[in-house]
Amino acid sequence: MNLETPKITVSKSQEELFNFVTNLDNFEQLMPENKEKFEVDGDSFIFALKGMPEIRLVLKEKNEFDSVVLGAASSKLSFTLTTNIQSISDSSSEVQLKFQGDFNPMMAMMVKKPLQKFIDTLSDNISKL
Repeated sequence: MNLETPKITVSKSQEELFNFVTNLDNFEQLMPENKEKFEVDGDSFIFALKGMPEIRLVLKEKNEFDSVVLGAASSKLSFTLTTNIQSISDSSSEVQLKFQGDFNPMMAMMVKKPLQKFIDTLSDNISKL
């Protein structure tokens, strides 16, 4: 299952935005309002939204200033969340979030809308930085 957000423009340079998203503590600012838990542990963080199970995301890959890939810590659910960053000018950049998950059709049907809403919220909150 592949989901993505529209590209958004942010008033931060590509390097500033890259540094922001590679500091996992900053993801707390991007989380939806219904966040019940958020804890950073080294190169990973765990979060829980109201009515949802806890999810641990691990920093899998950093391509300097261009992209950051977070992935599931559990092998039960295989997915990645990629933040792609493109420079527009010295003080602005374009960002797009892409979610790729390997789910069975029934699970994909159940999680598609909540996941799209989740990554849209992350994107909206990035646009407010």
